[in-house]
Amino acid sequence: MARLLPAALEKLIDELGRLPGVGSRTAERYAYYLLRADQRINDSLATAIHDVHALVKTCPATFALIDADQELSPLYSDPERDKTIIAVVEEPLDIVALERTGQFQGTYHVLGGAISPIDGIGPEQLHIPELLERLKKDGVKEIIIATNASVEGESTALFLQKYIKDAGLTVEMSRLARGIPVGVDLEYADQMTLSHALQGRRSLS
Repeated sequence: MARLLPAALEKLIDELGRLPGVGSRTAERYAYYLLRADQRINDSLATAIHDVHALVKTCPATFALIDADQELSPLYSDPERDKTIIAVVEEPLDIVALERTGQFQGTYHVLGGAISPIDGIGPEQLHIPELLERLKKDGVKEIIIATNASVEGESTALFLQKYIKDAGLTVEMSRLARGIPVGVDLEYADQMTLSHALQGRRSLS
């Protein structure tokens, strides 16, 4: 059967289709856009993709993403940040979401995922021992477990609570509140959201 598209364009579509959340039709649209775009746009994109491995590394203390020429995450080395409070998140981009609120002045610890036996991810694949070391080193008083509101996120949160308790450390542990998002009618909220909303209800008095 004759090829419907030039080989180079088919290759680009295939590679774009490997990206998470990009289906075949979206990959085709992206590829066609790049084909028609100014060469400078393509060159800039190619350079950014080429440089990302060389110019980005992981902070050895928090496991957040940092520039290659930095030793530690600025959110950890900043003297204005409270090292005695740690928000534990699953992935580096979760930090961005929390920082955008402007409400948190502690530091972060990135686990590198969540416990998911079906995906072959156990506690040993996560940065949990390093978290324990930070608790001791920085005299941490509070941990905010900010894992996702998923089965995996909940399992990870429960494991962390037990792990820290079994280590004999006295640290206050809290979980991000879960509830009904603003603008969502009660009838459209899922069962897990409603359960967390009930558990985290507040007094009006």
